[in-house]
Amino acid sequence: MNSRVLVHPGTDREKRGVIVEDFADTAGKAVEIGEHHIADAARRWAVALDDGGLEFVDDGDLTADGEGN
Repeated sequence: MNSRVLVHPGTDREKRGVIVEDFADTAGKAVEIGEHHIADAARRWAVALDDGGLEFVDDGDLTADGEGN
């Protein structure tokens, strides 16, 4: 928590922010009934973006921000 990160690093969607919540214990699993997809699993991290937005992402969507700004 409170770690500076890059969200979607190396893509045109890359943004900087700070982790504000870790949902590790409550992220859950995707819900499927038979062949019907009902819901995706919740994202692990909530990141307050420097541009004022809030984004929910998984481990593979972020990396530590080496700039530390």
